[in-house]
Amino acid sequence: MHWEFDTDQAVCNGLVQNFRERLWPAPWLFLGTALVIPASLLVFLPINQMVGIVVAVVLYAGCVAMLLRASPVIEVSSGELVAGRARLPISVVGALDAFSGEDARLERGQRLDARAWLLIRGWVDPVVRVELNDEQDPTPYWLLSTRRPAELIAALEAAKSATPRTPGI
Repeated sequence: MHWEFDTDQAVCNGLVQNFRERLWPAPWLFLGTALVIPASLLVFLPINQMVGIVVAVVLYAGCVAMLLRASPVIEVSSGELVAGRARLPISVVGALDAFSGEDARLERGQRLDARAWLLIRGWVDPVVRVELNDEQDPTPYWLLSTRRPAELIAALEAAKSATPRTPGI
């Protein structure tokens, strides 16, 4: 894997990457999952002290590994938006809007269209709404949590201007 870096984008094996963000869990989630330590100690210490300590450490390590593995990536590269496992061609990306604070809460709640595709994380406040210009897709928009909404929108706008529109879409 060969990487070349520019101020605005990275190139990996010939593929242009304009934006990449992993939605890491918030620190308080790691502290919250640490509650498995005293819980497992409470269960296993009366049986055997060493078993209790080993089980506590293994359970906590497993929880941390699951949190890290489940962290989705949002990426804009080579003509598509990738959010978690979903992929969207840039040619169908329409209007882009960023929301934070109370507006972001409303977008995730009262203003949310049930048909929207979501990649939201409760510990990431800002969201970006990506409207879709695809009449064959019943999904009106994607709603994505991101810690860097301005950069995501800028990368999508740059990718849109570099991608030819598909006729009929």
